[in-house]
Amino acid sequence: MEFDLKTIEALAPDQASLSAASKLTKRSNWPRLEKNEQQALIWGECQGSGSNPYRVVVDTGDHGYKCTCPSRKFPCKHTLALMWIAATAPASFAAAESSPEWVNDWLGRRRKTTPPPAQPIAGAAAKSIDEAARTDESAAVEDVAAVERREAAQRKRAEDTRQAVSAALDELDQWIADQLRLGLSGFVDGSSDRCRRIAARLVDMKATALAGRIDEIPSRLMALRGEEKPDAAIRELGKLVLLAKAWRSAPDDPELKRLVSTSETREQVLANPDARQVESFWEVLGEKIESRRDGLVSHSTWLLDLKSATPQFAVLLDYFPASAGRRSNAFAPGDRFDARLVFYPSRRPLRALVAERMGEVMSGAWPDFSFGAAKDPLATHASYQDAAPWITDCPLMLPPGAILVDDRGTGWWQATDDPRGIALPIAGAVNQTLLGLDLAATAALWDGARLDLLAAQSGFGRLDLS
Repeated sequence: MEFDLKTIEALAPDQASLSAASKLTKRSNWPRLEKNEQQALIWGECQGSGSNPYRVVVDTGDHGYKCTCPSRKFPCKHTLALMWIAATAPASFAAAESSPEWVNDWLGRRRKTTPPPAQPIAGAAAKSIDEAARTDESAAVEDVAAVERREAAQRKRAEDTRQAVSAALDELDQWIADQLRLGLSGFVDGSSDRCRRIAARLVDMKATALAGRIDEIPSRLMALRGEEKPDAAIRELGKLVLLAKAWRSAPDDPELKRLVSTSETREQVLANPDARQVESFWEVLGEKIESRRDGLVSHSTWLLDLKSATPQFAVLLDYFPASAGRRSNAFAPGDRFDARLVFYPSRRPLRALVAERMGEVMSGAWPDFSFGAAKDPLATHASYQDAAPWITDCPLMLPPGAILVDDRGTGWWQATDDPRGIALPIAGAVNQTLLGLDLAATAALWDGARLDLLAAQSGFGRLDLS
């Protein structure tokens, strides 16, 4: 596994790509770096702006490569950075006896050739890997006055944002009062136009995240039966009232800022000394992909902590433009891996980042979780709502049960050993092959009205329900 910096310099499409690659050579950017010397392969996962890392593989023999990022430059900055690490810090790569499935898929599709050594492109602008490495070092040292001016400008922008968001919440309060005054029936029928108008106003007033949430209310109402919509509308509006009230009492709270205006960057979360960190074995329960009205697609990947004595969950959340098409995911339902997750600060931490990935974990059954004497799956939901009533999707680990269908075709999860016979409705169509099957445990999301099934354990092993 040998790489020459001059070769990397020749392979780079331009100087900008080299400079961008130099910023990705830090080990903290790569939760996973592995090699297989027999196959002459190196591969890794580079954390981008989203929750799902980009997967990169390079053939060290013929310099073939593949990256899952959407870059139009070849090789991209992630590929160049992986080669750069191999050239300057080969010990960073852990030896692997076999390559992962996604690497094998690439090997099976590519037609291996033996190209001539990389040569600079005739007429191309000069490229220098030394210049790229010096990019960070060459920044001018700011004087004290410049630093003070910049910090003062940051404080002013933060104060301007707080004032704008405060005004936005005042307008939201008036809007909610108007909806209640005009009647829930009218709100349910006209929710699409009404929510779109107030969402546009909130975007103008810098309450961007809250605007996106309101814009999705109509789609959540549309998924329900007619008789359920008024109660659901009350829940949605009530959560907005509580969120606005909480922000006013603590406008600098990281969780509330994330839900109302803007989120922290990955770097800020990783650098936060108070952020919760959990190193454990994790299983990918399932994923939830939703197209939003603002032109983005939200991609949620739900994880289960396999070492915890009680059900503990995490979610990797990513957003990308719908125009970019379906993005390849770093994880597939059923995958298991050893990793350290860093959670976004929250009253009930769920959203997380993969800070470091150590390797794969053997498959098997879930732990035998203790559900408590009452075995009430909604007790978890109640505890989440007590701590953070603005949460929409609450992860649950359901006790032994089965899936049934009523006369109207609605699917239900039914507890099998609960004397009260608790039953919860299921969102969407139900796979007919699951009906009546004994499920030892089921992981699902509960939004207060419907279950969104993720995965289950049965006598036949793991079942993917997402």
